[in-house]
Amino acid sequence: MKKRTRLLVVLAIAISAGGGFWLVRTGRIGKKPPPSNSITLYGNVDIRQVELGFRVPGRLKSMRFEEGETVNAGAVMAELDVRSFDDQLHAAEAQVSANEANLKKLVAGSRPAEIARAKAALDEVTAGRQNARTQLERAEKLVAANAIPRANYDTALAASREADARVASANQSLSLFVKGSRAEDIAGARAMLAVAQANVASAQTAIDDARLVAPSDGVVISRVKEPGAIVSPNDTVYVVSLTRSVWVRAYVSETQLGMLHPGMQVGVTSDAAPSRSLRGHVGFISPTAEFTPKSVETPELRTDLVYRLRIIVDDIDAGLRQGMPVTVHIATSFGNGV
Repeated sequence: MKKRTRLLVVLAIAISAGGGFWLVRTGRIGKKPPPSNSITLYGNVDIRQVELGFRVPGRLKSMRFEEGETVNAGAVMAELDVRSFDDQLHAAEAQVSANEANLKKLVAGSRPAEIARAKAALDEVTAGRQNARTQLERAEKLVAANAIPRANYDTALAASREADARVASANQSLSLFVKGSRAEDIAGARAMLAVAQANVASAQTAIDDARLVAPSDGVVISRVKEPGAIVSPNDTVYVVSLTRSVWVRAYVSETQLGMLHPGMQVGVTSDAAPSRSLRGHVGFISPTAEFTPKSVETPELRTDLVYRLRIIVDDIDAGLRQGMPVTVHIATSFGNGV
């Protein structure tokens, strides 16, 4: 019995040795497995959110969307009471009208009636000057003959000089009426009109800003304010999760970095629908290394250096939620290092 047992043990050892030799000869052991032509990465969905608010202060008049509702780009989500903005616009428009009228008056210059009146005034003072000169000549002769006191001559002389001054003044007035407005006055009036027009544009912009418009398609995450509330420009009214674009934040090790490049097609799957692969592509590869974040699940040690990837999901799926863990499958050509 013992002899039979020994024979069985020897036979088993021989068979094992022969089998091992055959595996070595056939290459079944002793060689490394061929390199894989795909990379599997793990990341999280990154959906951008935007906090929407007004650029102008005011009282909320209406809020048109509730939390969870879908909004389209350009949709009016909320409005402010614009009565005060309308008053500002009307005042600015009135100021524009006043400045336009003033500019037209300066550009047109003097009216013909004004020029004619200036000429008549000049003729009047010219006649008065001639009379004053005649009186002065008579006074000169009389004072020379000692027929009148010297004071009478002085009075006639002063009247003649005053008449000369009135003529000079009337000449200047007529010249101003003929020449029209000064170029500097016209330029100043144009500037005042431009300021008034800018005030109108500013008032109109304030009215437009009293309507809160969705910047892109999305879903309302939070409705922060309610109608009747007083809001300032830094207050958040809505928080919207944008529908596009949807990204995946993933990390790749340094050893796999050479097999990736922007534009590569990838497949993205989630635990909620593992059988459905969404199309995407590599959009960004960080040029700097960093330590693996603790929230990232990878087979490598957490102390290894990795590079951040941004995967752009081309197939938009409503099932992808902010922060959801996903798996990224990337087919590579391992042999050429692409």
